[in-house]
Amino acid sequence: MHDWWPLAISWGLMGLEMPAISIVIGHLPQAEIMLAAFGGIAFPLGLIVESPIIMMLAASTALSRNYDQFLKLQHFMTIVSIGLTILHAALAFTPLWTWAVIPLLDIPTEVQEPSRLAFAWLLPWTWAIADRRFRQGMLIHFGRREVIAYGTGIRLLATVGMLILLAQLGVMGAVVATASLSTGVIVEAAYVRIRSRPVVAGPLKSAPASDQPLRLTKLLRFYVPLALTPMLVLAAQPIGAAGMTRMPDALASLAVWAPLGGIIFLVRSVGIAYNEVVIRLTSKEGSGPVLRRFAWIAGLIFSGVMLVISLTPLAGIWFQQIVGLKPELAQLGVSVLWLGAPIPLMTFLQSFYQGVLVDHHRTRPVTESVVIYLGITILGLGSGILHGGWVGLIVAITTYTIANSGQTLWLYIRARDLLRTP
Repeated sequence: MHDWWPLAISWGLMGLEMPAISIVIGHLPQAEIMLAAFGGIAFPLGLIVESPIIMMLAASTALSRNYDQFLKLQHFMTIVSIGLTILHAALAFTPLWTWAVIPLLDIPTEVQEPSRLAFAWLLPWTWAIADRRFRQGMLIHFGRREVIAYGTGIRLLATVGMLILLAQLGVMGAVVATASLSTGVIVEAAYVRIRSRPVVAGPLKSAPASDQPLRLTKLLRFYVPLALTPMLVLAAQPIGAAGMTRMPDALASLAVWAPLGGIIFLVRSVGIAYNEVVIRLTSKEGSGPVLRRFAWIAGLIFSGVMLVISLTPLAGIWFQQIVGLKPELAQLGVSVLWLGAPIPLMTFLQSFYQGVLVDHHRTRPVTESVVIYLGITILGLGSGILHGGWVGLIVAITTYTIANSGQTLWLYIRARDLLRTP
């Protein structure tokens, strides 16, 4: 699995960002409000805006195989990024925030302005992430996976450095978080762009042209289902925030959501990296059973890690002593963390089945699986709102775990005819 390790390291380093941010914000003034503004509102909303370009990595890994296809995909990426950046600016800097975002998410009064300012500082995100992921896909295809890990390491250093600097300057906690995130992705995008130039000028330009040129209609048929996948998945984040604000202990749930999500993402992140490995290797003879076995073994190991953290004093150390949450908030986080233990296993299996489908250019089932995920999420959160007696955080994490299981099952059903047997 030498193809997986550099990407796993990259996602693992990326997974350290949210815990680092939670730690810093947790020790700044108005920690509960700032964690709610960042982790409950600004960050999920930023993710949904940039979600259409997240699958640019998978698309570029599959399609950037010669210079002509690279240029066409780059042009497509640029147009989409500009449109999404304009949307982001409209939400952050126009009355749309007051007219649409606040009532839609039912944002608590004390969180409204901090979350808007934090969201505004995420403006550079979309283009930087799109350009970085587009070039990373090309680098993966040409075997330069180590660049991905180095780039993420540089990004983490830039993010943490900016976190410390802005915290020392007394900047509002939620803005500290998003300004640092934006700085990190811009630095990483610049690094990846510089490191990709020799590959573009060398192996990419010398690669033979495809017998079937990449036309816009073909690109859209391939990419739109892929783009819908993270859009629908990440739509669950603001939907989750909107649900928690309508259930008991809304502010507490929003405040704990960031450090809870951070530790879950850190443990599951290496499973996300497995998707590109499967896309690259699944067409090789005899690779199917090996890739499937690795997904199960690695997934069970990392779910076991999550379970150990949640059922030992490590969870309390994380929420209270490291993040700095108040005892009652820390206890809330500890009490629900175990509910997310199956998610790392589900992540590895999703990456495996999704990679098989993408390699065969069957992207529609991927979208179908996410529709199921979103449907279960809406149903679960809606049930919590109607019941009226359940704490929002408990409903949200339970719902997301069940939704991940449903998504994984559907991907298996749609990919099983493609899976090779020993």
